[in-house]
Amino acid sequence: MVIVALIFFILLFLNMPVAFAIGIASLFFIFLDPNLPIEIATQRMVVGTQSFPLLAVPFFILAGNLMNSTGITRRLIRFANALTGHIVGSLAHVSIVLSTIMGGISGSANADAAMQSRILGHQMVHRGYSGGYSASVIAVSSLITAVIPPSIGLILYGYVGEVSIGKLFLAGIIPGILLMFVLLLVSYLIAKKRKYDDNLNLKRATLKEVFSTFKESIWALLFPVILIVGIRFGVFTPSEAGSFAVVYALIIGAFVYKELNWKTFIESIEQSVKDNASILLIISASSILGFLITYDRLPQNTADLLLGLTTNSTLLLILILLFLIVAGMFIESTVLVLLLTPIFLPIIEQIGVDPVHFGILMMTIVTMGGMTPPVGVTMYTTTSIMNVPIEDYVKEVIPFILGVIILLAILIVFPQIVMILPDTFM
Repeated sequence: MVIVALIFFILLFLNMPVAFAIGIASLFFIFLDPNLPIEIATQRMVVGTQSFPLLAVPFFILAGNLMNSTGITRRLIRFANALTGHIVGSLAHVSIVLSTIMGGISGSANADAAMQSRILGHQMVHRGYSGGYSASVIAVSSLITAVIPPSIGLILYGYVGEVSIGKLFLAGIIPGILLMFVLLLVSYLIAKKRKYDDNLNLKRATLKEVFSTFKESIWALLFPVILIVGIRFGVFTPSEAGSFAVVYALIIGAFVYKELNWKTFIESIEQSVKDNASILLIISASSILGFLITYDRLPQNTADLLLGLTTNSTLLLILILLFLIVAGMFIESTVLVLLLTPIFLPIIEQIGVDPVHFGILMMTIVTMGGMTPPVGVTMYTTTSIMNVPIEDYVKEVIPFILGVIILLAILIVFPQIVMILPDTFM
């Protein structure tokens, strides 16, 4: 597998699309092994997409695009502003709260960051916030969508690792809310120190205003609640929940908000096709590599190596998470989930760590890689839309990343924070 890794990284650094880099590297392995027929590549690509749980991904992506086309984002911004608009650094707090709410709709960190960069990014800079601070808040707050249901990453992790997606959705709620409060605290301390908004007369919204904006946003806010309750009580599976989400988005957009027309509908379909094509191509190519990983006994060999270093379960978990932090800096989160879950999950289960607990930690860490140099997709998306120099972003993002790492350390030491909801309700 060394040659596969070498070819993959060479192609990646040559800016080849990830799916093609994985596929070409896997083909080299097959060509070099006389016992493997070349037809295995085609077979694994087809088999990799023939999965009922995987249907949840395209459905949730389509539902998110439909709901974003119906004015729902505008309503959620007003609600977030009513909740936090009176605090120093108000627009930063609006962005963080919006990411928490949007996590239940878009399920994608990069989509959330791109949307907020266009809507809030330039407003923050115009308000007097530094470009690096503004871009950092938007990029890192999108990390919340990695764990708040219906996270696309958690669906993929559950699919690859055969872990209950319903449990993963429940497990992500408390860490997602805690992450929101951590980022709110960090952004407030920075804004207070720099005297952002000192020249503005920020007023707390009245209860009437909060209730009014809440009522406007109620159908969006109910969306993740209905999904969780429906999955928990067996009304639908996660895959069926995705199709329900599409129908729900169509009804809310067309008949409640009345902003979904043929033009926005077609635009949503086109964007969803593009999003799904890139994800499913990566999944297909990763299926070849996933087979080769098993064929080459990489999970067993890795387990033997790590268990040879230490038998302490906490230390072993920390070593794996440190590896994921480094890997996340170079490889996109979807790819890491598809490639590394089959390797690390058997080790995690062997040392007694709950796969649901590990899934929340893993998704947070690999998604955080998108906010860090050198290959952070979310970082480049945010800074390019806002025209912020990368060096300014890198300096300003450090306190936010440290806050996330501190929270992760707490979740490692106290796994019951993650597991209380799935253990209670499932």
